[in-house]
Amino acid sequence: MKLNKTPLSIALAIASTCSTAVMAQDDLTNALVNGKASVNLNLRYENVDQDNALKPAKALTLRTRLTYATGTVNGFSSLIEFEDSRNVLGVDDYKNTLGKNNEYSVIADPETTEVDQMLVQYKQESFTAKLGRQVLTMDNHRFVGHVGWRQDRQTFDGVTFDYKASESLTLKYGYITQRNRIFAEGKDIESKDHLINASYKAKAGTLTGYSYLLEVDNNTDNSLDTYGLRFSGASQLDKQKVTYSFEYAVQDADTASTSYSSNYLLAEIGTTVSGLGLKVGYELLGSDDGMYGFSTPLATLHKFNGWSDQFLATPKEGLTDLYASVGGKAAGGKWAVIYHTFNADESSATVDDLGTELNAVYTKSFSKNYTAGIKFSAYSAGDEGTGKVDTDKLWVWVNAKF
Repeated sequence: MKLNKTPLSIALAIASTCSTAVMAQDDLTNALVNGKASVNLNLRYENVDQDNALKPAKALTLRTRLTYATGTVNGFSSLIEFEDSRNVLGVDDYKNTLGKNNEYSVIADPETTEVDQMLVQYKQESFTAKLGRQVLTMDNHRFVGHVGWRQDRQTFDGVTFDYKASESLTLKYGYITQRNRIFAEGKDIESKDHLINASYKAKAGTLTGYSYLLEVDNNTDNSLDTYGLRFSGASQLDKQKVTYSFEYAVQDADTASTSYSSNYLLAEIGTTVSGLGLKVGYELLGSDDGMYGFSTPLATLHKFNGWSDQFLATPKEGLTDLYASVGGKAAGGKWAVIYHTFNADESSATVDDLGTELNAVYTKSFSKNYTAGIKFSAYSAGDEGTGKVDTDKLWVWVNAKF
C-alpha cells in the first residue's frame, strides 16, 4: 500500500506544526481521543453481458471504508480514511482494468487497499482550508466528482479553499497534484490542476461560474481548459413546483501539435405530478469538426449518459443525449426509470446514431444503517461505425454504515 509522498509529508508536517505551535498538549490529546470513528461496508454483485466475443462478466465485491476524524482545536482538525475492496466467495470472472481475465467484459472494481483520505483541515467561521488527500466535488459532479458508485472512489491530493463571503456568495479554489482514480493506485495520475468555482444564490436559483484548468504532469503540453456558467433552481408556477438547470461551457484542448475547441450545453426541467417525479433534459458534449469531443476527465461519469458507461470518453464526433425520467415511491423504497437517445454532434458517413439506453433502479433503506438496491441498464447500439455493441448490466447491493 503506497501513498504519494508529497501530500503525506505535507499533511504530517502541518499536523506537527499544529500540535506544537497552536495546540496545547492537553488539547491535542482531547482532539485525538474524542474524535469520531465510522465504517462503511458495501457488498455488491455486478453482471455484464455484451453482444461480442467477450465472456459475460460477474463480480461479487466487498468495499470496506474505515474513517477516523479528530476533534477540533483552535480551528484545526484532521481525518484519515482507509479503503479496501475484495472479491468475495470466488465470484471474480471479470476484467478488472489491471490486466486480469481479459477474455471477460470489464467491471471496474479491482482489488485494492489504499489510503482514501488523509488531510488536515482548518475551519474558522466562513472559511475552510483542507490540505492532503480528500474527497472533492463541485456542483452536480459533471466536471469534478468522487465517482462514488465504484468501489474504489476517486479522491484528490492537493489543497482546497472554501469561503462563504455572504449568505449568497460562495467562492472555491483547489490546486490538485494527483488524481487518485477508480482503478487502484497503479493508474493514479500526477497533475497540475486549478479548480475555480464561484456561486451566487438568489431566490430563483443559484448562478455558478467556473474555470477548470487541467494539466497532466508528464512533461508534455496537454492543457484542458474549461470555462462555464450554470444556473439551477426551482419555482412555483400556478401551485406547481418546477425545477430547472441550464448550463453552457467552452473548452480548449491544447497539445504541442494540435488545438481543439468544443462546447457544452445542458437544459433540464422537472416537476412532480400525482407523486411521480418527471424530468426531461438535453445534454450536448460538442465536437470540433468531428475530430475531438468535449471531455470531463474529473467527473463522476457514471452519473451521466446512461449507467452502462458507454460514453466515459466522448466520441470525437461529440455526443447529444436526449433523456426523460420518471420516479416515485413504492413498498417503502424509491424507484426511477430513465430513457436516453444518443446521437453524434458532428455526424460522419458511418457515425450518426449512437444508440439508446434504458435504466431502472430501486433502493430501500432499513433503519438508519442499512440500504439495499437493485439497478439495471440496457444499451442498444446504433450505427455499426461506432464500434459499440448491445450491453446489459445488472447490480444488486447492500450497504451498511456505522
